[in-house]
Amino acid sequence: MGKMPVVFIGHGSPMNALEDNEFAKGWQDIAAKIPKPEAILCISAHWYGEGSFVTSAITPGLIYDFYGFPDELYGIKYPAKGSPALALRVKKAVKSVKVKSEETRGLDHGAWVVFYRMYPKADIPVIQLSIDGNLSPEEQFKIGQELSVLRDEGVLILGSGNIVHNLGLVDYAASPYDWAKEFDGFVAKILKKNDVEALFNWKQDKNGKLAHPFEDHFVPLFYLIGASGGEAPRFSVENIFAGSLSMRCAVFGGLVG
Repeated sequence: MGKMPVVFIGHGSPMNALEDNEFAKGWQDIAAKIPKPEAILCISAHWYGEGSFVTSAITPGLIYDFYGFPDELYGIKYPAKGSPALALRVKKAVKSVKVKSEETRGLDHGAWVVFYRMYPKADIPVIQLSIDGNLSPEEQFKIGQELSVLRDEGVLILGSGNIVHNLGLVDYAASPYDWAKEFDGFVAKILKKNDVEALFNWKQDKNGKLAHPFEDHFVPLFYLIGASGGEAPRFSVENIFAGSLSMRCAVFGGLVG
């Protein structure tokens, strides 16, 4: 199979699980253009806290970690298997911090909404690694570097977040805000240049605080850039939705289509 790519998905609203929109179609296009994974390791903005944990359930359920949406969304099932073996492999690969098993947690919507559209057959095992908010960007990057060996084993490392994520300023009728376009373009440029230091120091950008009042949706990038080994990204779904949500996706490494 060769080395699997590393993928960042701008996941946006949970409604992308139901709506046949440009975002879901873009995710499906990415899935069609990369090799089918043996398994998926997801790093989602919606599992952010203290410590590093990996899911080890054989049959993870779904976490409907949102409210105020149509009943149909809460009825979605995604019966992908977990992989205790891959969870153990992750624990052995990461040496810079201790990774603990989490046996009861299911898949949050940063994971299952994306995979429901990318791999609707639910025939690929999925596990998640938590984001440790106590770690520095450099330490999160190091974990990504350690995880990169999984790419040679058919594992897709996928981060789910948003390059711009300010829910407080969401306006479904709004065009992209200028500051959102500027920050999205700034991050795209430094990813293309593999300017790791600029990425680590993103909060110094004049639009950083507006783009991310809280950092959870940005942090998956640190893990992914570590895992990417400096490979250049190819971008897709380069839209900004509802004024302040960047849906930009990036694929680091080879594409087959």
